[in-house]
Amino acid sequence: MTVQTLPLDDTAVRRIRSDFPELGALVNGKPLVYLDSGATSLKPTNVLDAERWFAENFTAAVHRGAHTLAAEATEQFERARESVAAFVGADADEIVWTSNATEGLNLVAYAIGNATAGRGGAASAQFRLEPGDEIVVTESEHHANLIPWQELAARTGAVVRAIPVDDSGQVTLEAAAEVIGERTRIVAIAHVSNVTAAIAPVDGLVRLARAVGAFVVLDACQSVPHMPVDLHALDVDFAVFSGHKMLAPTGIGVLYGRRDLLNALPPFLTGGSMITTVTLESAEYLPAPQRFEAGTQRISQAIALAAACDYLSVVGLDRIAAHEHELGARLVDGLQQIDGVRLLGPTDAVARTGLAAFDLEGVHAHDAGQFLDDRGIAVRVGHHCAQPLHRRFGMTASTRASTYLYNTTDDVDAFLDALSGVRSFFGVSA
Repeated sequence: MTVQTLPLDDTAVRRIRSDFPELGALVNGKPLVYLDSGATSLKPTNVLDAERWFAENFTAAVHRGAHTLAAEATEQFERARESVAAFVGADADEIVWTSNATEGLNLVAYAIGNATAGRGGAASAQFRLEPGDEIVVTESEHHANLIPWQELAARTGAVVRAIPVDDSGQVTLEAAAEVIGERTRIVAIAHVSNVTAAIAPVDGLVRLARAVGAFVVLDACQSVPHMPVDLHALDVDFAVFSGHKMLAPTGIGVLYGRRDLLNALPPFLTGGSMITTVTLESAEYLPAPQRFEAGTQRISQAIALAAACDYLSVVGLDRIAAHEHELGARLVDGLQQIDGVRLLGPTDAVARTGLAAFDLEGVHAHDAGQFLDDRGIAVRVGHHCAQPLHRRFGMTASTRASTYLYNTTDDVDAFLDALSGVRSFFGVSA
């Protein structure tokens, strides 16, 4: 790694870029401008090396086997858990490995459904839902933080209610107070919208949930990679994030849960490595986090995620957040100067992260994305797994540019310069 505590100006970022092999690639004969980190991030060499190092030296199953390699693999696996826990202000036994954030949200929803069905004994009774109980989400949720709750409601008789966003795509506490009420049992919210880049007022939403005794589930996929996040300080009950959005490989995600709540939840997946005693008639389960980690685990991926957390910590999440704020402000300002652009989300850069989704009048998002890709610029197009939010704005798709610690102002300027020629290319009058 080449950068430690340098300010993240363009000079420092260019040093960081040397740690990311893909940034030297040509795409369609043009230097790659990667502005799709909101979907998945690139990986630095230390993360690639960490996964390879584990595979070359510690190949063995964890939490089973008494031989030396198995013990060493288990030690590395649990050390990774400690590192990731520290990165988000949690304790190691509050971190459950999952395949991705979507699995983590499904785990919580399905386990609450199991509790409602009577599984888990007296400790799980606190999670049981009655017909008419309410699960509150927001209008801007990713499908992963909506559909599992719809399914839970269908199984239990609960009702899903949504906090509407305002015309700038933001969730306000005034709107939330109109929805969160005495029947609310779960409040599931995104920390940062993957479409509008708006930062939710988590502190206020937690207070509203606490006032009615509701559990809070936080989708932190777009916050943990980009800003300092302390889950204990946020006082949420559960949270999820994915490794592939924060420099780590695909196939590894994290569910955080308060220790007492994880130990009260009945399991989601069952099988080996999550039990204490099994008979032909019944089974008893280990405490968390192992009770939620059935079967062979994502061992090398967890090691790589810990390495990614180390990388981000050395660079500094506060520096990364400040750098992306600058890039986000440049994106917002530049987009507003291009004819035909309709920006989704707040126009005040203070209220958003370094991501911008927009509609380009007269040009479909997929056409805009193809035009940009021809010039080596990678962006995301589509509904971004947030169809209700796009419907709120009267559209089916948008184009999204998202920045990260390895992007420079030159990347943003190249994107804006290319975008300014899209409408004329497709013969749409200004």
